[in-house]
Amino acid sequence: MNQSEGYTRRINVSKHILVVAQYYYPELFRINDLTSEWVKRGYKVTVLTGIPNYPQGKYFDGYGLFKKRKDTYNGASIIRIPLIARGHSSFTLMMNYLSFVISGFFWKSFTNVKADYVFIFEVSPMTQALVGVWYAKRRKIPCYLYVQDLWPENVEIMTGIKNKSIINMIGNMVDYIYKGCNKIFTTSRSFIKAINSRGIDESKLEYWPQYAEDFCTYTDKMHVAEIAESDSFDVIFAGNIGNAQGLDILVQAAQIIKKDSEKVIRFVIVGDGRYKEELINLIDNNALNDMFLFIPKQPSTRIPEFVSVCDAAFLSLADNPIFEMTIPAKLQTYMSCGKVIIASAAGETQNIIKEANCGLCSKPGDSEVLAENILLLAGMTKEQLDKMGLNASEYCRIHFSKDVLLEHMDYYFNL
Repeated sequence: MNQSEGYTRRINVSKHILVVAQYYYPELFRINDLTSEWVKRGYKVTVLTGIPNYPQGKYFDGYGLFKKRKDTYNGASIIRIPLIARGHSSFTLMMNYLSFVISGFFWKSFTNVKADYVFIFEVSPMTQALVGVWYAKRRKIPCYLYVQDLWPENVEIMTGIKNKSIINMIGNMVDYIYKGCNKIFTTSRSFIKAINSRGIDESKLEYWPQYAEDFCTYTDKMHVAEIAESDSFDVIFAGNIGNAQGLDILVQAAQIIKKDSEKVIRFVIVGDGRYKEELINLIDNNALNDMFLFIPKQPSTRIPEFVSVCDAAFLSLADNPIFEMTIPAKLQTYMSCGKVIIASAAGETQNIIKEANCGLCSKPGDSEVLAENILLLAGMTKEQLDKMGLNASEYCRIHFSKDVLLEHMDYYFNL
């Protein structure tokens, strides 16, 4: 935070925020909580989004091209523009990205929505930000971009595209978006340097980390029907099961543990995603089914319940320099729940875990050290684990305060 730190101003309740977010409730993203908080703070909020289909790749039950195109969520008005579902192929994913932009282009040209600000919640794809920039230009209003994923770097990682012409074309689009925004907020300090290197003045950039939702708080061990009690040391992963998470390392670590240790370790995987089926097949092929428990995607409000009955929480990112700059949102969730963390990650994530003294971290791809860390935590006393969990929640309270961060954004919405 910079010039507005500690600054307070009465909220003008007439302010109208247009949020552009390709993913929104009932899809599970932090923007759901952000819009709810803005409504509580007196803002009028309209969300321009697509038809929910993430991460399964097909429209959610009850939604479609001709169903529930207008809706509300916790006081925010929702406009759902047509888009093609993600599916399970590169082609349908590309069409998903493109269809949102095309629909958004026509929407911005004919809508009678009159907002005072645009706030773009940018997780991949960044193409969605074009809609917000176009609308802001047409209305001559400020446009704020919240960067969660760096493009074109993420495109190269997730798709394997190396063609320089294609990457340069995407880079030109990214530069157009950055230049069309009045302020760019980032979830990681490292992102500021990366965006600045593209010619964007540093005064336009600001670190605004994610916070954990209110329901992500420490709770005593609860009864969760989906997880049978056992003598195992339970490690939970909750969230999207995609290629970026690099969860195959858990299979490698499980092989090492099963071979070298008599400790009973169980990995509890809560969620869904494009990589889930492949992960299950990998576990089957290595005869590790007894070490894994899969639970379908759950409402975000239930995640603290699942975390409470497990002994440690796991997060991982694939081995790539771009992910060293990334702070995954589940880190704040785990920390706020007061749970010791096991991570396979580098860079920003590793630095936070070490600084908070709230868990153990190994380099991405290093399954041997990951296995050692899991066994090390499994050998600790409950008091030792609880102390690291307490460290996590206290660090989260100090550095990722929801109230402080929201008050900071109020400054920009009331200029």
